[in-house]
Amino acid sequence: MTGRPRTPVTVLGLGSMGRALAEAFVDAGHRTTVWNRTASKAEPLVAKGAVQARTVDEAVAVSPLVVTCLTTYENTMEALEPAAATLRGRALVTLNSGAPSGARRMAAWALGHGARHLDGAIKNVPSAVGADDTLLYYAGDRTVFDEFAPTLRVLGGDTVHLGSDPDLAALYEMAVGGTLLPALVGFFQGAAALRARGLEAASMVRFTTKWFEMINSVLPVFADEIDRGDYSDAASSVNLFLEGAAHDRELTEEANLDAEWHRPFHDLLRRAVEAGHGDHSISALTEVLRKPAPTTPDQPLGA
Repeated sequence: MTGRPRTPVTVLGLGSMGRALAEAFVDAGHRTTVWNRTASKAEPLVAKGAVQARTVDEAVAVSPLVVTCLTTYENTMEALEPAAATLRGRALVTLNSGAPSGARRMAAWALGHGARHLDGAIKNVPSAVGADDTLLYYAGDRTVFDEFAPTLRVLGGDTVHLGSDPDLAALYEMAVGGTLLPALVGFFQGAAALRARGLEAASMVRFTTKWFEMINSVLPVFADEIDRGDYSDAASSVNLFLEGAAHDRELTEEANLDAEWHRPFHDLLRRAVEAGHGDHSISALTEVLRKPAPTTPDQPLGA
């Protein structure tokens, strides 16, 4: 192999995403060491050229860059505990699910053991790892990102550093990911309605994709309204959405569907109207979702 030497990398955790990460590193020519509690999961990667470590401490010791892909921050800290002393001076990149508070605990744990820590999130499915348009974003130690950016871009060409706060990747992961389940349940409801008529769910995919493209086009408008706090120019008002609730009920009754998942959404719309947002843009729901800051008792004089 010619050119710049490839950084050795260790991947801990070989579920479907972890295997995809390790395979991308192997394919790009990095000496890739892998470890998983169930050792047999490493066999396909070893066949492609990865090196299987017997212990997590051995896996950490052989690479300057350690990438973990376990389920939660708690799982990650538990798995790394036997290698805690070996982490000192190494770059640790955590790619797992969890809340911002978990990311802060993870960063404190890593820094407490002398590791250089970068937290991240993969915004795509395992089969998309390594593609030019696959998005990964990171937060934490900028020096780690700058030093290992060429290696990290092996996992996806759209690679972003969000900032030095260690919880930013987790925050964005949950903020963006919050759209997934409502969108999927909406699709599943539509599929159930079509099946009730003897139609195939596949027949709506093209039209749903177009609908998502429309939603994509209005997100910048909504984001601008939210950032300015000005909801007065309503292309689609809260009242309009609330009127549509009746149509939702009619469809679900006709198709004999369970509509319980609608209730909190319709309740949110009604609360927005009660708060004076009926004629405002639907983006004004943001204001209803934001709880007031907690109040603290007045401090006595001289406190």
